[in-house]
Amino acid sequence: MAGIRDVAREAHVGIGTVSRYLNGSGYVSEESRNRIETAIKTLDYQPNELARNLYRNRSGIIGVIVPDLEHPFFSKLSKYIEINLYERNYKTMICNTVGISNREKEYLKMLERNVVDGIIAAAHTLHSEEYLKINRPILAMDKDFNGQIPLVHSDHKKGGALAAEAVIKAGCRNVLQFTTSSKVTTPANQRHIVFEEICTKHGIRVRTVETNWNLFSHEHFRRYMQKEMVKYPDVDGIFSADIPAIACMNVLKQRGYKIPQDVKIIGYDGLDVIYMTDPPLTSVSQDIEKLAECCVDTIIRIIEGKEYESHQVIDVDFVQGKSI
Repeated sequence: MAGIRDVAREAHVGIGTVSRYLNGSGYVSEESRNRIETAIKTLDYQPNELARNLYRNRSGIIGVIVPDLEHPFFSKLSKYIEINLYERNYKTMICNTVGISNREKEYLKMLERNVVDGIIAAAHTLHSEEYLKINRPILAMDKDFNGQIPLVHSDHKKGGALAAEAVIKAGCRNVLQFTTSSKVTTPANQRHIVFEEICTKHGIRVRTVETNWNLFSHEHFRRYMQKEMVKYPDVDGIFSADIPAIACMNVLKQRGYKIPQDVKIIGYDGLDVIYMTDPPLTSVSQDIEKLAECCVDTIIRIIEGKEYESHQVIDVDFVQGKSI
């Protein structure tokens, strides 16, 4: 197996020149760079990634913390984060926090010990203090640390407005919306605030039910909706994230309601599953691929000491189904 000395000999340059080229740590002339690249291909040289990362004082790994990989939003987000990180020569380590409360804290300790170079945090289990006391690269996805940690999220205010416009146009008068806990400091709650403000201005009654934000299974939402829908027999519109919206749809249909004739339903997230419901669910769609791309670009900029935007908002879109 060829080593760095063999590459230097083949390229007719010094070992230090090859090292600078491999590590990106100094000037290498264009002529030498071309000779080194040719030598690497000729010898089929495979750089020692561990040694290179030790030289750079990095692991080449970025941690991603999500609540639950079974949830389609977080599984898709994790997928595209991993793809983007791989294209940028980083590996991904994913932490799934549901049911194991100490894992999030353990990942932060790994960041402190340089096991990972940075963390993309999309879970809301720990108190903010646990993150803020660590002076290492962290990016928050949809969790607000009062400007003390860089933040990426969708344009939830626009999303709430789009949903409100849809129920107004549909003629709804009594709307029920399901939200995450108001105690969770996430920009995602802005959609429900804007939704209620706009609906109220148009004379639409909006009642809000807070759900357990850290439980995501369809079975949980199905049981929850069976209980909650009994309390609100007069609703003619529902606004919620896609998965609980689909659970509402199923419960209402089992009780003989027709969608959208009796009750209009609009979701939020734009997950692939909305195209498989009957009828197809109308939803406000988050650009998950763009969110992932933005998260990856920003965390790498933080790690590499480059300029970055501390607060980035990604556009949302309206997907017209047949549930409203």
